[in-house]
Amino acid sequence: MSEIVDLAHVRLGDRPLAVCDVDDVVLEFLHPFERFLDSLGHRLLPRSYRLHGNIVSARDEVPVDDALVSQLVLDFFEAQEDWQTPFGDAVSTLKRIGESADVVFLTAMPPRYTLMRRRLLDRLDLTFPLLATESPKGPVVRQMHGARPLPLAFIDDMAHNHVSVAESVPQCLLVHLMPESEMHRHAPKPGPHVVQARDWRDAEAHLLKHFSNH
Repeated sequence: MSEIVDLAHVRLGDRPLAVCDVDDVVLEFLHPFERFLDSLGHRLLPRSYRLHGNIVSARDEVPVDDALVSQLVLDFFEAQEDWQTPFGDAVSTLKRIGESADVVFLTAMPPRYTLMRRRLLDRLDLTFPLLATESPKGPVVRQMHGARPLPLAFIDDMAHNHVSVAESVPQCLLVHLMPESEMHRHAPKPGPHVVQARDWRDAEAHLLKHFSNH
């Protein structure tokens, strides 16, 4: 059962809305997480697009127990302020987008780590509203946007999140943006209805074109 997502602090104006994922879209996740694992004597092998089964002991490459992998991800979220850095030109690009559109961060993360992420984003001067949830993203975007007759865009690195948003808000522009890495080469590809962005500059061009056509 999905948790209730509190949108009370999200105030939208009479202008387009860009909903943006955070990990490996606004903030680097994979590379800092690999350094975090290394500091604890573990290593990530890019054998598939999964963490479970691919995190091993650096000493003997024995896979780490699934329960410990899950805990390591939570520990990383707890310590994210010490490890995560901006992804590409996210900071400057989002500030430009924010001049003509509302921007809301929608991050797939247990809500109890919201405060840490909020501090980190604020430190980067990315003060846009933040929602942390483990619920499917589509219904959250639909709840946020409502029936507003204004352009809507969604930026994310995960194919299943684009599927969720497409089902809930069919009129939304879907932009797929992710890092280049050996592990990301195994990532599921989004459908043909999703725009592929090479980097933040490319994503910005797609968003601004979409916003100006409405």
